[in-house]
Amino acid sequence: MKTLLSLVLALAATTAQAHKPSDSYLALRVDGAALRGQWDIALRDLEFAIGLDADGNGAITWGELRARRKEIEDFALNRLKFNAGGRTCTTANTDFLVDEHSDGAYAVLRFDADCGAPPPAAIELSYSLFFDLDPTHRGLLRIERGGTTQTAVLSPDRPRFSFGAEAASALAQFLDYLREGVWHIWIGFDHVLFLVCLMLPAVLILKSRTWSPAERFRDTFWDVFKVVTAFTVAHSITLSLAALSVISLPSRLVESTIALSVLLAALNNIRPVVAERRWAVAFAFGLIHGFGFASVLADLGLPQGALLLALVGFNLGVEAGQLAIVGAFLPVAYVLRRSWFYRALVFVGGSAMIALIALVWLAERALDIKLWP
Repeated sequence: MKTLLSLVLALAATTAQAHKPSDSYLALRVDGAALRGQWDIALRDLEFAIGLDADGNGAITWGELRARRKEIEDFALNRLKFNAGGRTCTTANTDFLVDEHSDGAYAVLRFDADCGAPPPAAIELSYSLFFDLDPTHRGLLRIERGGTTQTAVLSPDRPRFSFGAEAASALAQFLDYLREGVWHIWIGFDHVLFLVCLMLPAVLILKSRTWSPAERFRDTFWDVFKVVTAFTVAHSITLSLAALSVISLPSRLVESTIALSVLLAALNNIRPVVAERRWAVAFAFGLIHGFGFASVLADLGLPQGALLLALVGFNLGVEAGQLAIVGAFLPVAYVLRRSWFYRALVFVGGSAMIALIALVWLAERALDIKLWP
């Protein structure tokens, strides 16, 4: 009982994570002894870390950004180090720009790194941007060297990456994105709450507009199987299409629709409109959720070969993380399905709480306002 309540309340309490998790995009090109880099860092993350909105009007202008250029560059490059042959490479800023990603504006830092002559056989990168402020932050790395491209994901538990003349194996890159797929579904609270809303009534049966306990686990299992499969197929389709740049939708539209899907799924539990074909609801809204998952891979700008590897690994990671949630939730819910605790507190009360959170998310995303601190 405590396990199920803790899961529902933990998910419901995380309203601050209403948008895409914190990522930066670091692209490196190694040509002989020359190492050139471009680092895209979200303005919202920089605002939180060092403050950019000088007049406090909620909008960061180019003038405010330019006035803080040196502070931004020092803050970032002090958290990015290159080492080769036992010595630290020196870095120098070359340009400062602004670019738009799928989830908002980013500062673009361009720099050169000098690792000395002759060209080093291997370079170790050490990354610590925002790790002290946000343990969920990730650095998405792309390296081009000698006609090959390799990728990696930098995190608090994997802050270093070594690259040499030979690219990392395809398996290593695949496992990187597999892990990130698991991580992104676990911290993608809007996706998780949508899935939880669809699973909450799976241990119940609607009779005369009243929810009653299911009699057989087999029926519950197949109901969840259809819902999860439909959601998986749908978001896999749009994740692939969006990451391959076949289809593109505005970020605000995608994020607002995801919030709406959570709201409608929660309200459907309280006042059921769709009970028998919830798998169809999972499929329809899963198409939109796929665009939300795709933003990470699309913004990284991987070449076609590397993108396919990252896409497969990331998608399988999402499914693995999703199955872990189902495996933790379903057996406990089935055991408690006849209790007042589950039917009144978890099912109705949990759905009402999720609906309230989703309503806040919807207002924030659709109107571009901040209602929650």
